[in-house]
Amino acid sequence: MKPQSMKAETAARKLGILLDAAPEEFRDGVVTRDELNALIADPPEWLQVLRREGPHPRSVVAAKLGVSNSGLARGGVTESLTTDEIKALLAAPPQWLVQERATQASVRAEKRRIAERDAERRARPSTGSGTSGGGGGGTGV
Repeated sequence: MKPQSMKAETAARKLGILLDAAPEEFRDGVVTRDELNALIADPPEWLQVLRREGPHPRSVVAAKLGVSNSGLARGGVTESLTTDEIKALLAAPPQWLVQERATQASVRAEKRRIAERDAERRARPSTGSGTSGGGGGGTGV
């Protein structure tokens, strides 16, 4: 049976690295599932350096800055960034980064609120009455 393989682009995405920054033999090859697992379990020096120093793909840059990929685009970040460039942005955040981080924080808070609400609803015993409880002729006294 032929081992499962993937394009280098897919493997790079799974490894969290920028394909263009990887060595030529990685970029031009095909990666089997076993090779990918070996790279994850015991990353070679080139992979360790790329993960540590970059340049990083947009999804990694966004995560390190605490914003969405769309937030990067709104902020005008179209190129990959190195770890040092990311640290510089975090040390002296421009206005767009401050705004996008606040937006991302409110999105996360809303997701948490909804998850908590849904968990609370699931934890409540079902009344089985099938009514919403909104109507009725109560006197309200």
